[in-house]
Amino acid sequence: MTGSEETPSFRLAYVPGVMPTKWVRIWNERLPDIPLTLIGVSAAEACEVLRGGGADAGFVRLPVDRDDLSAIPLYTETTVVVVPKDHIVAAVDEVSAEDLADDIVLHPLDDTLDWERLPGRPAIERPATTADAIALVAAGVGVLVVPQSLARLHHRKDLTYRPLLDAPASRVALSWPQEETTDLVEDFIGIVRGRTVNSSRGRRPAPEQPKAKRPDTGGARRKPAAGKTSRGTAGGSRGGGNKRGKPRRRS
Repeated sequence: MTGSEETPSFRLAYVPGVMPTKWVRIWNERLPDIPLTLIGVSAAEACEVLRGGGADAGFVRLPVDRDDLSAIPLYTETTVVVVPKDHIVAAVDEVSAEDLADDIVLHPLDDTLDWERLPGRPAIERPATTADAIALVAAGVGVLVVPQSLARLHHRKDLTYRPLLDAPASRVALSWPQEETTDLVEDFIGIVRGRTVNSSRGRRPAPEQPKAKRPDTGGARRKPAAGKTSRGTAGGSRGGGNKRGKPRRRS
């Protein structure tokens, strides 16, 4: 089977915390004949998956190398600190880095935040993953600072989280290889940017609906409304043509 005979498809990578459900739904509505496959990847390996052709586009965490990848920043996440529900932090609405000075702040190897200096006290070892760090927080070993979407992804009933004010933030972007900006990639960019199906920049405008035709009357003249003639007022036209009523009989 040659490339021209292959069924077109679109492969979309996404990192933990990103929920592509809305965009996938719109894709399926607009391009039902082209299947979209979701590929879950870690934040660290996302760019290499795109470079290696493992996905056509992907939701990644910035920064990315702009030498060979294009990226459209989408949103910036709130950074939160995850703590046990009985932690003192749970009693306030938001936290500063100084509030964590006495806590062990876990720093997993897959951390997505760009720290100049991590708050609190360091742990003896770095957990391998965010999931491992969450388990340690639940065991009372320390606290964890992550983008809010990751706190939601790893939600546990015995844990809660609060916004951390003076912490780096994580930005999510749509990225793809610069030399592989295909028509399908352009289609997905349009969906993510909120273009309508009939947008002038879109590649697949909806087909025009034929204008409704007026019913063919065959050239016939319209029938006058009841009680009216084609000329003049009710009762007939001037100048005769209508029979006069029968005269009354004199008594």
